[in-house]
Amino acid sequence: MPRTTHPSCSKRILIVLHQETSTPGRVGLMLTRRGYTLDMRRPRFGDPLPETMDDHAGAIVFGGPMSANDPDDYIRAEIDWLDVPLKAGAPLLGICLGAQMMVRQFGGTVKEHPDGHVEVGYYPIHATPTGEGLMHWPHYVYQWHREGFDLPTGLDLLATGHIFPNQAFRAGPAAFGIQFHPELTTQMVHRWTVKGAQRLDSPGAKPRDSHFHDRLVYDGTVRAWLDQFLDRWLKGADGWAPPCQARTNMPARLTA
Repeated sequence: MPRTTHPSCSKRILIVLHQETSTPGRVGLMLTRRGYTLDMRRPRFGDPLPETMDDHAGAIVFGGPMSANDPDDYIRAEIDWLDVPLKAGAPLLGICLGAQMMVRQFGGTVKEHPDGHVEVGYYPIHATPTGEGLMHWPHYVYQWHREGFDLPTGLDLLATGHIFPNQAFRAGPAAFGIQFHPELTTQMVHRWTVKGAQRLDSPGAKPRDSHFHDRLVYDGTVRAWLDQFLDRWLKGADGWAPPCQARTNMPARLTA
C-alpha cells in the first residue's frame, strides 16, 4: 500500500471541530505557544479535509454532542478520512468523539453504558503498565460523555476507568485516542455546564459545583500531563513518532 510522503516539516496543525462555536481550548493555546499555526476546519459545515498530511504536522479531532454512530454523511466521511493520517504515520489525537471515531475507523464499537450511566465531571483513571511505560498520567480527569468504546484488536490500552473501562489508547507510533477532555479552560467548563445543564441530571453525573471544586484540585496535574504529552507527541521524543522527514514508507497501519 503506498504511503504518503512528507517533503517538509510543516508548522500547521489540523484542528477538526464539530460545532460553530467550538474552540481547541487549552490545546490550541499550548500549540500556538510552541509556534504552530492552527488550521481549524468544521466538516459538519462544509469545510473539506486534506487528502494528504503533507501540509500539516499533525491532526487533532475534538469532541461534540453528536455520536460516532450517527448516520450523517459528515460523520461517516470523517471516520473514513482518519485513514489519511493513520497511513501517513502523522501525529493524530482523537479527543472524546474524536477517539470514538478512531475506534470506528478500526472496526470497533461505540455504545452507551448498559445502565445508562454517564461521565460528566471529574473521574479517576488508572494507567495500564503500557501507559505508564510511555509517561506519567493524571489520576483524575475531566469527562463529558455518555458513550464509551471497546478496544479493537491491535490497539494498546493506556488508561482505564471504573464506569467506562477504556479511557486512552495508542494506535501506532503517534496516533492516540483519549476519552477525557484536557483541553478545557475554566471558561469552557462554565459554558458547558450552563449550555449542557441537562446532562448534569444524567445517572452518574457530578453536580455543577463539584466541577469547579475538583478543577482546583486536579487541573494542575492535567495541565502538566498535557504539556508533556504535546511535546512528545509532536517532536517524537523517546520514539513516539518518527520525525516528519522520515514518514515516507511507513509500515501498514494497525488493522482490527
